[in-house]
Amino acid sequence: MGSIIDCDRCTLRCVSGPANAPETPIELSCRPLSGAALDRDEAERLARTLKAVADPVRLRILSLLEAQSDGEACVCHLTGPLGLSQSSVSHHLKVLSAAGLLVREQRGTWAHYRVDAGALSAIGDLLR
Repeated sequence: MGSIIDCDRCTLRCVSGPANAPETPIELSCRPLSGAALDRDEAERLARTLKAVADPVRLRILSLLEAQSDGEACVCHLTGPLGLSQSSVSHHLKVLSAAGLLVREQRGTWAHYRVDAGALSAIGDLLR
């Protein structure tokens, strides 16, 4: 007899197989995160984006940028609050930018960053 495990959004049904079966097949019955099944490229892109935000420093950077009165900052504004060197902050900003979560604007020798609200909103929508 199979067992049923319920979670918020889906039901996993464990299907019984023959006693000598190496693995018990699992039937997953839930709606895909995005309303449609992700293809390989979409899944890899989403994984890179989620990996970029799955770091406490990067989450703090996003919140610090959002908390700025004008919604943007350069590296020099972030090193103090984060307690990190300029090179460490720059690295984290580069990762967030490469993931499409930040917009970077060059002004002379300084780069100013702001959160791409559309990118964050799209991640939230996908996970709902």
